[in-house]
Formats: sequence, C-alpha cells, structure tokens
Amino acid sequence: MNTNTITIWGIVLVVLLALGGLFWYVQSNPSPAAPSTPTDQTGTQGQTTNTPGAPVTKTNQNAGTADTAVALAGSIVPNGASTDYWYEYGTTANFGSKTGNQTVGSGFAQLDAPAYISGLSKDTTYYFRLVAQNTYGQSAGTAYTFHTAIGTPAPVGSAPTVKTLAVSGITQTSANASGEVTPNRSATKYWFEYGQSTGLGQVTSVQSVGSGSTKLAASLPLANLTPGTTYYVRLNAQNDFGTVNGGMVNFKTTGTAPSATPVVTTQVPASIATTSVILRGTVNPTDLETQYWFEYSTSANFTSGTKTTPHKTLAAAAITLSAEASVTGLKTNTTYYYRMVAQSSAGTSRGESNTFTTK
Repeated sequence: MNTNTITIWGIVLVVLLALGGLFWYVQSNPSPAAPSTPTDQTGTQGQTTNTPGAPVTKTNQNAGTADTAVALAGSIVPNGASTDYWYEYGTTANFGSKTGNQTVGSGFAQLDAPAYISGLSKDTTYYFRLVAQNTYGQSAGTAYTFHTAIGTPAPVGSAPTVKTLAVSGITQTSANASGEVTPNRSATKYWFEYGQSTGLGQVTSVQSVGSGSTKLAASLPLANLTPGTTYYVRLNAQNDFGTVNGGMVNFKTTGTAPSATPVVTTQVPASIATTSVILRGTVNPTDLETQYWFEYSTSANFTSGTKTTPHKTLAAAAITLSAEASVTGLKTNTTYYYRMVAQSSAGTSRGESNTFTTK
C-alpha cells in the first residue's frame, strides 16, 4: 500500500469519527422545541369560536369590608345566554345565605359582577363565593373568606339608576344607543347589550360615568348591523352596590334584509303506478325568482343513479306554493327515494327524503 493510499484512508477515518461524534452529541443534546402557538378553547390556532355554554365564573378574593357590611366582586363570561349571578355567604363553609339574583347579560365578553351585603355581624369571619347560571348550566367561583372590620363605617352610595332611551342615527348597518345613568355617589360604569332577539347576545365597550349624584347621558355606537333587521337594546350599569338593567327598546335598521333560501317541503306522492308517479311538494320562494325540481333514486342517500325532473321556474313571491312533477320510466315493484329541491340567488334548499314503491 503506497503512501497516498494510506493518507486517503486516514482522512476517511477521521471524517467517520467526526460524524459519529456529531451524531452522539445531537442524540444526547436535543434542541429545545420551538414554543407552540397558543390555542383557544376550540383547539384551533389563530381562531376563536363563540360557542354557547355555561357561564365562566371567578370570585375576587378581595372584599371591601365595613363594620356590618361588605362589597364583593368577581367576574363572569355569560357565554352566549342571559346569565344571572348571586353570592353565597355565611359563617361556615356551607354558606347558608345568598344575595338576590342580578342579571349581567348574554354576551361572550368578561363582565364584572359586584354585590353589596349589609346586616352582617361585627368582627366576624364569613365565607363567600360567586355563583352564576344560564340555560346551559351553573358554575361557582372559588370560595374565600372575609372578616368584618371594626370601626369602619359602611360606604356611601347605592346601586345606579338606569333608563334606556330610544335609539337614534339609524342606518343600514349602524345606530346610536342611548340612555341615562345616575351613579348615586359610587364609581359607576355602563354598557349596552343588543341583538336580534330579546336574548340580546352582543355587548358594546364599557364606559365609566363617574361617581356623582346627578343624571348623566349614556351613549355608544352600534356597528356591523344587518340591514332591514329588528334589534333589541338594553342599557346596563353597575357600581360596588350591584348591577342594574334598564328597560329594553327595539329599532329596525334601514334597507332590505338579506333574502332567505327557499323553504321547501316534500309531500306524499300521487298516482303511483307500475312505472310512473306524480311527485308533490311545496315551495316558498321568499321573494326571489326560484327554480324547483325533484330528485329521485333507488339509493337512500342519493349517491348513485339519481335522476331529476325538469326544472320549473317560480316568480318572486313570499307565499307557499304547491308544486308537482310527473315521472315515468320507473321500474315495477321498486322502492324509490325522492325529495324536493329549490334554488334561488340566496341558495339551495332540499326537503326531507320520502319513499314510494311502484306497483
């Protein structure tokens, strides 16, 4: 073996040893994983979904105590349904007493949930927790304790006075909600709830209105509304003494409401024979020109061999109309599945699937 050959094999050996060392180091010292992107409650990165559910409740452990009274605080996410809250309290961990129910709304934003309790015993330890409930369930915050103070007078003030006024500045997609709030000598904030039903569901930003004793105007814009649609609005206000809901008013945005897809119903067929049938149904065009037809097949899920009747056109109307189509060329003694279909510029609707059997 000559000198050049020895030199080449020496280089190869050094390279192999170096690669082996590098492999051992990587296996023994893995790189730290890159931080993951936070996910929301749906587990989908970068997206949020407002899914109605039981309220999320959090008790604030800090209580504003006096000789015989206390101001309690907490927070609630109503989670899409009108939510009531109250505080359980008592001199034992079993509580035994509760405040009156207060309504905090039905949106998906976190809202404060204050309450004021008077008539307590001096120099006494109390247990308390915040509880909330809507149509989807009930939840309770963590239980804490407070001790009534000695020589501390009760705070001055009372729950705010609230009145919802008529909505102004109405356009196709916006409006101005307004009302009146009297803070009643306690730092007060207000917000509006609104929605397309009396369940409301949407909330504006929260605004401070001070701690005076005079009536003040409250106003906030409502945006991203749907044209030609009725909305309901309510003014809410709260301070350390509790949450107060104003009356509900309604208004309708200008313009034309978006058209709905046709409403169709599949009905019992007529004149069933050995190779023919008359298929029947109803359709409401919902004020749009609409085409309708029937689908029929020997497959229950219409996945193969599906045929359709000729398309027929209905003029724009907002009434329910009867419709039918004659079908021939069927197989004898055979079960067929059929359904009515209608289509307009707003979309396509399909009725329930029915069956018939030829003779």
